Amino acid sequence: MSESGEVWVRPATRVIVIDGEGRTLLFRGIDPARPETPPWWFPPGGGRDEGETIEACGRRELAEEIGLVVDDLGPVVHERRTTFSFDGRWIEAHESYFVVRVDSPEIVTDGWTEMERRVIAAHRWWTIDELRSTTETVFPEALIELLETHTAG
Repeated sequence: MSESGEVWVRPATRVIVIDGEGRTLLFRGIDPARPETPPWWFPPGGGRDEGETIEACGRRELAEEIGLVVDDLGPVVHERRTTFSFDGRWIEAHESYFVVRVDSPEIVTDGWTEMERRVIAAHRWWTIDELRSTTETVFPEALIELLETHTAG
């Protein structure tokens, strides 16, 4: 918690993007305030703007972060609440997750914000087997189960 005891409550939308080979896109994040902290991997998405719906946020984040325009995200498939320190402040994230399938693994990062350029160190497409065997930190913790559910069949 910050010295003032303040925690920033941050509603967020994240999208689990699955390509035609069943792989999922993850970004490798770093904390600019604590460069010694090990990086972690996470799906596209981010904080909701004032008055923005979870669906509108997901569509906006996909367009900004990977250049993907979608009309319908489908239902929320997972929700996560977590508190963590990032960039010198404590954040209580309330995340809603969607799943979107894409034909092509090509992504466009031209729409990244200045913060995304500071925080996202890499991106890659992961198979479920790679996620099972990695020793790196991946969020959400239930990602493998979500992928198994949404890639079956």
